Amino acid sequence: MRPIKISVVVPIYNEVELVDDLYARLIKVLQNITSDFEIICVDDGSTDGSLDRLIDYHKKDNRFKVLILSKNFGHQAAYTAGLKYAKGDFVAMMDGDLQDPPELLALMYEKLQNASLDVVYGKRIKRDEPIIKKSLINLFHFVYNYIVKLKEVDNVGNFSIFSRRVSDSMLSLNEKNRYLPGLRSFIGFEQEMFEYQRKDRLKGTPKMNFNKLLRLALDAVFSFSNLPIKICLYTGLSGVVLFFFGLSYSFISKMIGISPTGWSSIILSIYFIGSVQLLFLGILGEYIFRIYVESQNRPLYFIDRFIE
Repeated sequence: MRPIKISVVVPIYNEVELVDDLYARLIKVLQNITSDFEIICVDDGSTDGSLDRLIDYHKKDNRFKVLILSKNFGHQAAYTAGLKYAKGDFVAMMDGDLQDPPELLALMYEKLQNASLDVVYGKRIKRDEPIIKKSLINLFHFVYNYIVKLKEVDNVGNFSIFSRRVSDSMLSLNEKNRYLPGLRSFIGFEQEMFEYQRKDRLKGTPKMNFNKLLRLALDAVFSFSNLPIKICLYTGLSGVVLFFFGLSYSFISKMIGISPTGWSSIILSIYFIGSVQLLFLGILGEYIFRIYVESQNRPLYFIDRFIE
């Protein structure tokens, strides 16, 4: 078998309107880099005809391969499955919505080669997206970059190209709650960013709704930081200190005849403490649930078939 120089992994979920553009643009870019390449489109349980369109293109061009998951397992699982099947000396990851321009892969690959790097990852310096979504994503990256002790994570997504040893290293990490940009940063090696402007999608509707984005954000935070637990601890200790001050004040006021009056402050205090306790139980629950998922050790995905 002829060796493959570059593999491009693209998760696809209900993107039938974009498959034609995806194929045409990726093929054009990769042919200008090398004749030895493969495109692995991971169908993540599409229901809109995307899979049929992908198979049609495979019949025309066997470099365009289709990895079919048994159902929708999610964005990060689809990427992981594609990385598992990629055979290239270099592997690229990009979303199937074409918001990350495929044309930039040539520039990223050139930078990877000229600077003798292991990873070149895309950093978004501007987003052409709805203001609410853009604001929420920017808020997440600001918080994530502040609390997580990793480099190369600020305004960074999956869009990247890296060497085979980086791909193998990422696959060696077996956690079930995956945030690939964080894992890619965690493994180290020589990494540099490539700044670009992220476009809004030209066709179709976004598949990463608020709930999915929130779930991914929680996975990112809880997988790489213990700060939420520390906040619980420090707030609890502060509460104990305030309790002793309040107890001392109450005791002294009774002794000198200035007893505190009114029940509203007491009730509000009870509600406040109860709310804080519920919040902390929720934070602990997030960690415990992730421990539970890891202990189950279920596969991230199941393969229906691989059409290569």
